[in-house]
Amino acid sequence: MRPASAGAAALADGAQSQIKVLRAESQAPRSRARFPAVVGEPLPLNQILIGDCIEELARLPAASVDLVFADPPYNLQLESTLSRPDQSIVDAVDDDWDKFASFSHYDAFTRSWLEAVRRVMKPDATIFVIGSYHNIFRVGSLLQDQGYWILNDIVWRKTNPMPNFRGRRFTNAHETLIWAAKGAGAKNYRFNYELLKAGNEDCQLRSDWLFPICTGHERLKDESGHKTHPTQKPEALLARILLAATNAGDVVLDPFFGSGTTGAAAKRLGRHFVGIEREEIYAAAARKRIAAVEPLPHEAIAATPSKRSEPRVAFSAIVEAGLIAPGAELTDEKQRHRAIVRADGTVAIGAVVGSIHKIGALTQGLPACNGWTFWHYVSQSGKREPIDLLRTVARKNLREAEA
Repeated sequence: MRPASAGAAALADGAQSQIKVLRAESQAPRSRARFPAVVGEPLPLNQILIGDCIEELARLPAASVDLVFADPPYNLQLESTLSRPDQSIVDAVDDDWDKFASFSHYDAFTRSWLEAVRRVMKPDATIFVIGSYHNIFRVGSLLQDQGYWILNDIVWRKTNPMPNFRGRRFTNAHETLIWAAKGAGAKNYRFNYELLKAGNEDCQLRSDWLFPICTGHERLKDESGHKTHPTQKPEALLARILLAATNAGDVVLDPFFGSGTTGAAAKRLGRHFVGIEREEIYAAAARKRIAAVEPLPHEAIAATPSKRSEPRVAFSAIVEAGLIAPGAELTDEKQRHRAIVRADGTVAIGAVVGSIHKIGALTQGLPACNGWTFWHYVSQSGKREPIDLLRTVARKNLREAEA
């Protein structure tokens, strides 16, 4: 027999060797080397690719998708059957695809698919990853390690979460989405701010979203009435993501396609999708589901013009175009402050002269002011309107002149 100290040393050496192997496995970009992308291969739009997501991702052309939605395995680590107080069995996630030998194996898998996804994202593409407390913190750390730039974390609050039957924890009533750009230098990523704000009673959309879990007629079921997929997401959740971060005609990639919620929402909203799914039974259900979707009419999904993308128009151009005359009086909405329009495009209150923004800020004692929305004029109909309407007219005239 070896001395105890020798045995301990051998065990330590063995542990160190195992750690090195795990590290090497998690860091080696094997999928890219073994499964190179075919040069010139077109993007398989509106198709579900069957196979391992990392292998299939490596076959896609680089810099080819506008958005990624990823609903990866959560690694729930369920060790026993869950039961309700009446001893009925909870239909929980216990499929093999959600089982990993260790956190190290899960991290290696996550690192690999994030690397593969990043390669196929366009420079200004973004990614949404959804998860629970079991995995989302590990995913977030690995996202940052690989150079992704986190834009928001979004909380999906469930209106009808599954209760905690054992009464030993808080009810898990939410999941977390991480929204990230491909890198810190991605400044022109798509975010339909005005569209989301207009649909939210003209208030900025918050990062806590309230949706029910997928139930009722939307939940896919097999012939025996059981759930087709245990973690099917509500289509309303995907619709908001697509409306927020894509335009009609954009390409959305879902490397964990499952029951096809991403594809159904994409077809309905006039987007293209590329899905990857390893289980043919899920893919078959997704194909049937997507085939039954009716796309919305163009006028229901047309992009809302972004003010940031509109050409800049100075207030002096409004005066020069004759849309408002020098000497006209401007007031705030409640007519507490008054200013006179000057021929050079500035405005004046007594002897104080400046831009519409500067004078608007001075009258309120504020450091800044959006003069376009603060100042109002009397339109031809006799109604008091914000001068921003005149800027809209000027931009329309510019577009017509350039056509």
